[in-house]
Amino acid sequence: MHFIDEAVIDVLGGAGGNGCMAFRREKFVPHGGPSGGDGGHGGSVVLVGSSGLGTLYRLTFPANYHAERGRHGEGSNKTGRSGGDLLIPVPLGTEVHDAESGEALGEVVREDERLVVARGGGGGRGNARFKSARQRAPRRTEPGRPGEQKRLRLELKLLADVGVVGLPNAGKSTLISVLTAARPKIADYPFTTLAPQLGVVGPPALPVEAEPFVIADLPGLIAGAARGAGLGTRFLRHVERCRVLLHLVDLGPHPDAAASRVGEAVETISAELAAFDEDLLRRPRILCGSKLDIADEERRRELHQVAANAGLEALEISAVAGAGLAPLVRELRKLLEVGEAADDGTSGARR
Repeated sequence: MHFIDEAVIDVLGGAGGNGCMAFRREKFVPHGGPSGGDGGHGGSVVLVGSSGLGTLYRLTFPANYHAERGRHGEGSNKTGRSGGDLLIPVPLGTEVHDAESGEALGEVVREDERLVVARGGGGGRGNARFKSARQRAPRRTEPGRPGEQKRLRLELKLLADVGVVGLPNAGKSTLISVLTAARPKIADYPFTTLAPQLGVVGPPALPVEAEPFVIADLPGLIAGAARGAGLGTRFLRHVERCRVLLHLVDLGPHPDAAASRVGEAVETISAELAAFDEDLLRRPRILCGSKLDIADEERRRELHQVAANAGLEALEISAVAGAGLAPLVRELRKLLEVGEAADDGTSGARR
């Protein structure tokens, strides 16, 4: 299935049913009068969070979603049946915008969370509603009101605890394939990964008693990505929800060492993150050198110097040889636990 993280759909709430005009003509009922019931309310279009979905692919076929309309009112003061809501499953992390105005309408980030995106119209009143002391036999009714109609732009931002960032071919996909059951494409050319890949880090990479976490392999960045170069913002939007960033730097030998300094590689990624959202640089981040099994000693020294200058922790790993993975996973789990404790404290203060 294709990874689709944007979709435009048209939604229409169900129209309300018309009010009924009727009069009672029954045996043994000396005083009849109006008996037209109200129309039923139209159904609404509702987005529902589903952890079983990881893409917006299914929402594009079809792209038009109409909720059920309400039934018309009937005689004997019978109200028409209301239309059922149309429930549309969406992946967690889906943001909803009005495609015409760009207004943010909400987001769905939890399982079974509901977001009403097009409300159904109200039912019209029947003539029984208009009976009064002065007007005993009203011949007035109301039509049902139309439902809301909107064109929506849905944008998926993956929910991951850890986002792995770095230049193309920094070893991100290999790391994910070793730590999790995910199987991203791995090759020795740039932009091998064209779509984010999610995996769950658990035993045996983590102790059995430790809480597993979700890690995302995100497509490689290049200079100018925040302005759309390369995979551009299609990559960067998925970093926004990551709580911890793991910045991989290739320590392997480079044919042109002067053009591939570790400091420049780190600065390129940092600059693109800041250009997209300055808050990203304030999140917990680990600077990690990859391909330790073929590392260049000069690049290793430069990695630790750059990390010290930036106030970051530096680690070294080889996903192929399995070196350094245990300390890396422990450090990631530690940073996540610190963040969770801070979030709990903030929530408690608010309560």
